[in-house]
Amino acid sequence: MKKNLLISISMTLATTVLLGILYPLVVTLLAQWAFPRQANGEIIHLGGKMVGSSLIGQPFTSAGYFHSRPSAAGAAGYDPDASSGGASNLGPTNSALITRVNGDVQRLQAENPGARIPVDLVTSSGSGLDPHVSPAATEFQIARVARERGMSEADVRALVARHTEGRQWGFLGEPRVNVLELNLELDAVRPLH
Repeated sequence: MKKNLLISISMTLATTVLLGILYPLVVTLLAQWAFPRQANGEIIHLGGKMVGSSLIGQPFTSAGYFHSRPSAAGAAGYDPDASSGGASNLGPTNSALITRVNGDVQRLQAENPGARIPVDLVTSSGSGLDPHVSPAATEFQIARVARERGMSEADVRALVARHTEGRQWGFLGEPRVNVLELNLELDAVRPLH
């Protein structure tokens, strides 16, 4: 009995040190060495100031910026610290969801009459923090952004094309555009007045 107790205690200590200290330390050091940007949350700095992460979406409401998809994370949306981070879990027949989507559709139809509204401009992602929109969602917004920035649509479209990421490894996921990175380049090329 005493021998089994000593073995149990020593195994607990050994696995705690090995799996609770050494393994996480080695993995962290390897990640910092091999992938420092990703290991640190892909933080974007501008002028020495942190402006965001390319992994977490941000709300953009000004007409001179590309807008992200709606977010259900937190009361104001895009709050990674909110306890309600994630999807709203509202079903397709929920009146609150229907009201919100109808309001977004009306607003977007007024912005771009006659154009098809991409679904990601009126629906939130599962995480509520998605930093990307589809190329169709950026195409829908090009006329507004170009007008507000005093740029040609062709110039804005070229910026969008530069920020359009293809499928991961050529076959996973869908093409996408990181809204924060695109808006930061817009500010660099033609700041809002």
